[in-house]
Amino acid sequence: MASYYDFENADAFATGAIGRPGDRTFYVQVRAEGRVISVKCEKGQVAAMAEYLRGMLKDLPDTGTHVDTSSATLQSPVDQDFVLGSVGLGVDRPNMRMVIQLEEMVLVDEEEEDIFDLLDEDDEDVDASMVRVLLTPAQARAFCETAELFVNAGRAICKWCAAPVDPAGHACPKFN
Repeated sequence: MASYYDFENADAFATGAIGRPGDRTFYVQVRAEGRVISVKCEKGQVAAMAEYLRGMLKDLPDTGTHVDTSSATLQSPVDQDFVLGSVGLGVDRPNMRMVIQLEEMVLVDEEEEDIFDLLDEDDEDVDASMVRVLLTPAQARAFCETAELFVNAGRAICKWCAAPVDPAGHACPKFN
């Protein structure tokens, strides 16, 4: 069932991972108006959002360097609302806000013969959830700091092959 959430004053925009390194599940969480929306996503999506937000922040006037990451971490329990598909990022310059749009991943019917038939359909037929949230630059900076911590807190990297090292052992291809 599709849901649409539009938050102009978010209390928090957070990220985090649940599980052990190598087997973690990443989430982005929006807390606003007494609601908590948790979106399951990929580590790469979190990293890309943080990188792009950092670039957008460089184009805005400096509003301070202090970053309070306390509101940018996940609030438990994490109940998944949907799986992240596409992400839209922008800037509302007059209001000094970052605009983030998170759209649910839409599963394609495997029996569909021509993918272009799906692209021609009306968007109204697509049953997908979406979250649109406006963030202050401070909230965006806090998200970026937290995202970088979680993205970099994964498994150790092998110094010879640059692949992640599994805690149970690592068969390095450079030594085979």
